[in-house]
Amino acid sequence: MIDLDKVAHDYGGGALLSDITLRLEPGSFHFLTGPSGAGKTTFLKLCYAELVPTAGTVRLFGRDLREMRRDDVANTRRRIGVVHQDCQFLDHLTIAENVALPLAVSDRDPGAQADNLSELLDWVGLSAQARARPPELSGGERQRAALARAVMMDPEIVLADEPTGNVDWEMSLRLLQLLVELNRMGKSIVIATHDLNLIRAAKAQIAARVLRIKDRHLQLAGADL
Repeated sequence: MIDLDKVAHDYGGGALLSDITLRLEPGSFHFLTGPSGAGKTTFLKLCYAELVPTAGTVRLFGRDLREMRRDDVANTRRRIGVVHQDCQFLDHLTIAENVALPLAVSDRDPGAQADNLSELLDWVGLSAQARARPPELSGGERQRAALARAVMMDPEIVLADEPTGNVDWEMSLRLLQLLVELNRMGKSIVIATHDLNLIRAAKAQIAARVLRIKDRHLQLAGADL
């Protein structure tokens, strides 16, 4: 699905990530941990082709990222759902319209997907807020809307960057449960987080692999979690 082979990346001031080798299998569930600034967001950006490695190889669904044209990258990203740490919405659109934006970008008819959109909003518990504007939502509601938008195109893998970083524990568990449900539907999940309690809560439900970025390298975290 997504393969990283001896991948490194730097922003011109020295390597942030070095010698990263990992295969994200279909249906897998990974947590990515590490201190602030360790490179968790950079790792995710490499996985969804926002960044190109400075060394090594990234393969997305069997294709070398370096050999993909812009249209190829755009089509591939439709197979990857991304929940950004700082979820951004268009404030002049309703929540339903924001969630449906990926359809418009991909030239699909949002009207033809109305039933799917309604079901998706119901799944994340936002049916009542469908016609609300983004500024009217709480932090937890915004994160659930961001997750709904990320899975609108029915991706095969979901990458979530600190999805619970700005919400309380009750909402963190609710978001986690949605991600666990997606995994049980066969989707691969990668969550970047510093919340060890969230990881423990997930491991009580599913087989989740925990990875840690330390000193520019990716390590399999031990049982101390």
